[in-house]
Amino acid sequence: MTTQAPTDRSTAPRKVAFLGLGTMGFPMAGHLAKAGHTVTVYNRTAAKADAWVAAHGGRAAATPEEAATGADAVFLCVGGDDDVRAVATEAITAMAPGAVIADHSTVSAAVSREMDGVARAHKVFFLDAPVSGGQAGAENGALTVMVGGDADAFARAQPLMAAYGRSVVHMGPSGAGQLTKMVNQICIAGLVQALAEGMSFAQKAGLDGHKVVDVISKGAAQSWQMDNRARTMLDGRFDFGFAVDWMRKDLGIVLDEARRNGATVPVTALVDQFYADVQAMGGNRLDTSSLMKRLTR
Repeated sequence: MTTQAPTDRSTAPRKVAFLGLGTMGFPMAGHLAKAGHTVTVYNRTAAKADAWVAAHGGRAAATPEEAATGADAVFLCVGGDDDVRAVATEAITAMAPGAVIADHSTVSAAVSREMDGVARAHKVFFLDAPVSGGQAGAENGALTVMVGGDADAFARAQPLMAAYGRSVVHMGPSGAGQLTKMVNQICIAGLVQALAEGMSFAQKAGLDGHKVVDVISKGAAQSWQMDNRARTMLDGRFDFGFAVDWMRKDLGIVLDEARRNGATVPVTALVDQFYADVQAMGGNRLDTSSLMKRLTR
C-alpha cells in the first residue's frame, strides 16, 4: 500500500460516520457527537438512525456508501462476519485514499484480515477494534477498545475512539484486536460460570448469599463480575445488556479459532454448551450472568 497516512493526530473536530446503531453503537456514536465531531449515521432499520439524529443532531444516511462519502473516519458496529463484509465493503468503496475505517464488531480475525485487504486495495486503512465493557461501558464512554491494524492509522483514530473508550490500545497487526477480544471472552466465560456455581452453592448451603459476597469480594475471589453481577444473580435479575445469543456467537468464533491454532480451551467449550442450555430454556436475550438459571431451575 503506497498511500501515506496523514499525520494529524489532534482531537480537532472531524467529519465521521458511524454504521450500526444497536445497543452499543447508538451510545458510541452519541459520544462522538458530544465530543464535537460532525457525525453521519447509518442503520439498517432507518427509524433507529432517525431516532439517533433526533437525540444527537448530525445526519442519517440511507446507505453505508452515502454515510462514508467524505468522512475522515468511519466506524461500524454490526453483527457477524457477513454483516461486516457487506457494510464495510460498501463503505470502503466510497472513502477517500488515506481515510480510516474501524470495525467495533466482534467477528473472526479472518474476516478482519480479509477486510484489511479490501481496504488496502482502495488505499484505505482498516482497523479491527472490538470493544469490551457492555452496554454500561458504551453509555458511560468507558469501553476498552483492543485494536489491530496499521500503527499510524491507529494513532490517528485513537483520539476519536477515546470519545467512548477509557482504554484504547494497539495490539498488533490486522486481526490482533479480534484475537485479543477472544481472550477476553474466554476469561469472561470461565469467570461467570464459576461465579454462578459459587452463588448457587451458597444458596443451597443455606448461607446469606449477599453476606457471602460482601466477605469474599474483599479477598482473592474478587473480580469485576463478582462486583457487578453476583448480587443480581442472587436476586434473579438477568437484564444487563450483553445477551446469551451474542455470547454464543462470540464463543463460536473462539472455538473456531482454537481449532485453527491448536489452543486447548475445554472450559470454554463446556461453558458454551451451558449457554446452549440457557437458550433452550428460552433465555436467548438474557444477559451472560443467566448461567445461574440453569443451576437453580
